[in-house]
Amino acid sequence: MSEQLSSLTDAEIMKRIANYDSRALETLYNRYSPILYTLIKKIVGDVQIAEEVLIDVFVIIWRKINYYDIKNGDAYTWLISVARNKAIDTVRRSKSVVTDTYDEDYENFYVVPRLSPQIDDLDLKTSISIKDNIEKALNKLTDAQKYVLFLAYYEGLTQPEIAQHLRIPAQTVKSKMKIALSNLKDNLLKGGE
Repeated sequence: MSEQLSSLTDAEIMKRIANYDSRALETLYNRYSPILYTLIKKIVGDVQIAEEVLIDVFVIIWRKINYYDIKNGDAYTWLISVARNKAIDTVRRSKSVVTDTYDEDYENFYVVPRLSPQIDDLDLKTSISIKDNIEKALNKLTDAQKYVLFLAYYEGLTQPEIAQHLRIPAQTVKSKMKIALSNLKDNLLKGGE
């Protein structure tokens, strides 16, 4: 019984990876590498480094699949989180912001995400279908709101680091982040009108 792997759902592919099916990992790579690469490249800003990080991400997925919640997991969000975390860690290491030894414990804590089971499932097809609404919702934010979200999400800066970068009090950054996320949520609920 030869089942076409490309027709499997993300959850089915992740289950197969958990059983060390390398063809399933290849299928996942074919399905997600373009979107993960785009995110990684946006964060690291260099094509060669982005390619290396993408390879690292799939090695992490293979090695750390046991951290993915097979029963309730959201594969898309987990994959995006691994890619984002690894890319940000790479940038922070290149700038010597992070000097901790990169070992199993470090990777498990800082790179491999633990997602709440309360997060709604999202798959690639759904994420592509809502892309325009997300862009519209983001575009309705002020430049300052977009910038603090950019610094947090793409640069991986903490609130104190954003405060230092912008030369404003940490409490102001916290407030700006809260307002930006609230406005983004409101804009999304309105359909990005």
